[in-house]
Amino acid sequence: MSATKANVPSWVAQLRSPPAAKSKVPGIPDPIGFSSGSSGSKKPSKDGKTQPRKPPSNDEMETLKLKKAWEVALAPAKSLPMTLIMMYMSGNSLQIFSIMMVFMAFKNPIAGLMATNQAFERFQSANNAAQILQTKLVYVAMQVLALAVGVWKVNSMGLLPTTKSDWLMWESLRESVDRAITAL
Repeated sequence: MSATKANVPSWVAQLRSPPAAKSKVPGIPDPIGFSSGSSGSKKPSKDGKTQPRKPPSNDEMETLKLKKAWEVALAPAKSLPMTLIMMYMSGNSLQIFSIMMVFMAFKNPIAGLMATNQAFERFQSANNAAQILQTKLVYVAMQVLALAVGVWKVNSMGLLPTTKSDWLMWESLRESVDRAITAL
């Protein structure tokens, strides 16, 4: 057995016995809010050993689940300003970029609406069913708002049928009242 220990590479020996932790310099205090333990969740006790953090209570877990559920519910609203800017900047003509933007404006909210229950199932419990229902309703409202942005873009591109001539082929197109006369 001593022969195998002698043949061990030095990096393996160093890995098996890591160096001792550096001692803290006694004259320099910790910065405000800094915990000198190996983890921020462990507190040193009187005898210098770290105490593990106590597990959260059921009420704390329910509160945390509800906060996270609200974060998920409001996440679609956080992407709306960027979507609006991208829609505005892509223009109203039929180009590949504007078509892709419109496709994504409809695909993402529809996929989000279909996955509403899956998005909130990890937060669901018997105690917070009513609060989770409220977050689901807000989530659905945010997804519908995102769909409305897509409808606005399709309308601004002129792809929504809004006049009788769009539906009936014997109807004549609207005549423009304005006239443009070119100058020399």
